[in-house]
Amino acid sequence: MLEALSEKLESVFKKLRGRGILKEEDIDAALKEVRIALLEADVNFKVVKDFVQSVRAKAVGKEVLESLTPGQQVVKIVHDELCGLLGGASAKIHLAPNPPTIIMMVGLHGSGKTTTSAKLARLFKKEGRRPMLVAADLQRPAAVEQLKTLGRQIDVPVFYMDGARDPVSLCDEAVRKAKTEARDVMILDTAGRLHIDESLMKELGEIRAKVSPKEVLFVADAMTGQDAVNIAKKFNEDIGIDGIILTKMDGDARGGAALSIRSVTGRPIKFIGTGEKIEMIEAFHPDRVASRILGMGDVLTLIEQAQEAYDRKEAEKLQEKILGESFTFEDLRDQLKKVRSMGPIENLLGMIPGMGKIKNVSVDEREFVKIEAIINSMTPGERRNHHIINGSRRRRIAQGSGTTVTDVNRVMKQYVEMKKMLKMFKGKKGMRLPKFLPF
Repeated sequence: MLEALSEKLESVFKKLRGRGILKEEDIDAALKEVRIALLEADVNFKVVKDFVQSVRAKAVGKEVLESLTPGQQVVKIVHDELCGLLGGASAKIHLAPNPPTIIMMVGLHGSGKTTTSAKLARLFKKEGRRPMLVAADLQRPAAVEQLKTLGRQIDVPVFYMDGARDPVSLCDEAVRKAKTEARDVMILDTAGRLHIDESLMKELGEIRAKVSPKEVLFVADAMTGQDAVNIAKKFNEDIGIDGIILTKMDGDARGGAALSIRSVTGRPIKFIGTGEKIEMIEAFHPDRVASRILGMGDVLTLIEQAQEAYDRKEAEKLQEKILGESFTFEDLRDQLKKVRSMGPIENLLGMIPGMGKIKNVSVDEREFVKIEAIINSMTPGERRNHHIINGSRRRRIAQGSGTTVTDVNRVMKQYVEMKKMLKMFKGKKGMRLPKFLPF
């Protein structure tokens, strides 16, 4: 996420940090490179101009130039300005005082409205609410079926009407249904188009006027850069939006949309999609994203994702096993599954401070699949006691998992080395294992 921009800015500030004394011309040279990096990242020209002017005004002050660490001071100023550019504080969904809270999802075809609607419904359900999805996209073939499938996947009801032609009356009927079933959140998946047209805006305007949604959220594909920004501006002018959800942020190496859309529309980014899986959506935190851009990592989000994957009692039980030297292959397999459920490993590494500076770090997700296959090919007894796995058993495990004996030997060696490393914790008095670590 934002990898290309992060690399360029990191190289700029590395030069500043290495200097004991800064002059105005040093800052001007650095900001010129920052300006070029932002423009190459497809950030709106006016946004870049205002950003650079604001940073310069604060960076050439006497207290910065004469401080002991002027380079770090400038980086802090850039970090704070990025936070402001991205919205400053996190923006939450506003809930209606009288349920249901109606959330209207709008955007063009391909932006990910339907999947994002289901992702939001899952988040509300986890919070203990009773969401309902409404299939109001009557234009795109199979849109209703897609939402019904996603609804079954997360166990959230989907309101639809066979043969419906009028999305306005469908949404109005959905409100009555939500009240009857005491649903406190109702998410409308409305129709999109390949491009903005008058009929689309008219339809969306009529739905808004009929059901009075508490929130209108514009769903934008982050990878389309300035196109997403311009479309968001048009939607805001024509029907009014309350917030933005940026999808496909995991594939957005540049960052043009994320860094421009708040300033251009005046509306906050509320969520970002970080992958295709139904659980891959995050609340948008400007300060955390600014830290990621500047290579400072995002430990808070990493911990939150780990806490979601790990049950506290399970973590304590795992700790007892580790300290009691009874950590088995079954435990290893369970931990690998939990780590993978947190998202792509490379994304997790990017949240660790300093890891963004390490080049050519790649994680082959297929290795995790291979390890799981090898463990699954073991008998229950072999998983619990690796000492009984002799040569013939290793050949059988390799054959059963579609791997080689060399692969099995490597996994065995890694497991034994891991147990030795974990054993070190036992000898350290009072040492506790971090709750958010996989093992």
